[in-house]
Amino acid sequence: MTATIERNTTATTIAPAAETPRERAARFVWAGTRIALGWIFLWAFLDKAFGLGHETEAKNAWINGGSPTKGFLTFGAAGPFKGIYQDIAGATWADWLFMAGLAGIGVALLLGIGMRLAATTGALLMVLMWTAVLPPENNLFMDDHLIYAAVLAGLALVGAGNTLGLGRAWANLPIVRKYGWLK
Repeated sequence: MTATIERNTTATTIAPAAETPRERAARFVWAGTRIALGWIFLWAFLDKAFGLGHETEAKNAWINGGSPTKGFLTFGAAGPFKGIYQDIAGATWADWLFMAGLAGIGVALLLGIGMRLAATTGALLMVLMWTAVLPPENNLFMDDHLIYAAVLAGLALVGAGNTLGLGRAWANLPIVRKYGWLK
């Protein structure tokens, strides 16, 4: 009889616990946070690419020959890494890498796909942006870039792409199953 009980209580036969209202609410809060942060990244890309007039004037748009990195890295960088950032300001490779990062991270977060990759690259981008202006204006070391990096890690850890996103479908793709870092 003991063997029967053990056989019937394996992980494959135990039904998952019902989700509590708190767990459901948490899933939706994380999903909403993912979508909001995705929009922040995508908006930064769109404004810099097309000069929508919020932070980037049309004449300075990337599609009109403007550089998304030149102005800030030339005139806004401060602190111990100022020289490094000024050296790459306006470099074609830096512009393309920055813009591809903004677009890719934004789209991935909005769709809820590639959360591990989006969280890792997004956190890296946020930390690099943090190092461009040290110390931060309003604190000795902490600012929104580090908070965003932490939130990105949280989004990946809780599987935020599965709620209001395509995370589950993405995870079932053969290439994603083969290479788990694409999840």
